[in-house]
Amino acid sequence: MRLSVISAATVAALVGYASSVAILLAAATALGATPAQTASWLLAICIGKAIGSAFLSWLAKVPVVLAWSTPGAALIAATSGISFAEGVGAFVVAGLLIAATGLIRPLGALVARIPDGIAAAMLGGVLLPFCLKGATAAQGLPALVLPMVGVFLIVRLWNPAFAVLAAFATGILLALATGSDLTTLQLAAPVLEPVLPSFRLSVVLGLGLPLYLVTMASQNLPGFATVRAAGYEPPVSAALTTTGIISTVTAFFGAHTVSMAAITAAICLGPDVHPEKDRRWIVGLYYAAAWLILGLLSPTVLDLIAALPTEVVATLVALALLSPLTGALTGAFAHADQRLPAALTVVVTASGIAAFGIGAAFWGLVVGLAVWGLDHLKLRRA
Repeated sequence: MRLSVISAATVAALVGYASSVAILLAAATALGATPAQTASWLLAICIGKAIGSAFLSWLAKVPVVLAWSTPGAALIAATSGISFAEGVGAFVVAGLLIAATGLIRPLGALVARIPDGIAAAMLGGVLLPFCLKGATAAQGLPALVLPMVGVFLIVRLWNPAFAVLAAFATGILLALATGSDLTTLQLAAPVLEPVLPSFRLSVVLGLGLPLYLVTMASQNLPGFATVRAAGYEPPVSAALTTTGIISTVTAFFGAHTVSMAAITAAICLGPDVHPEKDRRWIVGLYYAAAWLILGLLSPTVLDLIAALPTEVVATLVALALLSPLTGALTGAFAHADQRLPAALTVVVTASGIAAFGIGAAFWGLVVGLAVWGLDHLKLRRA
């Protein structure tokens, strides 16, 4: 046991939790989850990440760090007209598709055929409205929001991973200084609440399928790339199968998808964690322990976020999503032959339209693929 291992695991868990828990709360609110169901969601997904991280790290002897799908949570938060049971049904479908991708190679090949620019554009369209809400929050409560933004911009110059966490702490301190009452917060034990999923085709197409694609494109693929960049060979098939099965099981307690981590994974992969590369995998065990503790604190954390001004929470969400938005838009317009389809995908997805009860992310993907297909058909005939 090394202190550096415990420190890296704890920091990675805290950064991942604090930087995106507000987005998960927004997702639960969009589906009409009760406070007890939201706490169950958070506890279940923390347990799922803990089990998956410990198991995969031990199995592959590689430091595997899992996360919840933050862009996936943003996708859920952007939906409307979907019940909690129907949302859970979409989570089950997304989990099964992830597991199937790890087990069935042709499915993975089919997903890989979706143009990178259009997949990234769908993600960008999902994230853009939340970042815009951060700008309007600054207009509504500048005394709290602008210092949060300032702290974020300064801290990211030295350590981008801590920037959102620092902004979160700033928001809490300013909320206390301006009269927000946090004295009612109490420690309470969370309870897993089973949910009977409901399956509706429009929800499966409008939420389940996009959730699967967003999780694969924005979490799993970058996560595998991060592990490779650290000099390890990631257990791709085992990781997809494991996270898919875990996501399917935890969905029955209200949780959305578990996936590979990318940004927080980098904290756990360097030589400063452990000088022996072959022993560095044990960080996954301590990371798992940290997430179990955070899961047990979920009711208190959710009460804290609910007690903060809405502008503070909106700003926190916007700041947390700036990095994935930047990556998504960069990927969307990286290929010249995909720029118009990608632009249309962003516009349609960000518009929030829902036709035939199917959400905007699905229609954005459909429009982008259709225009891309027409462009390639013209080039072939030419």
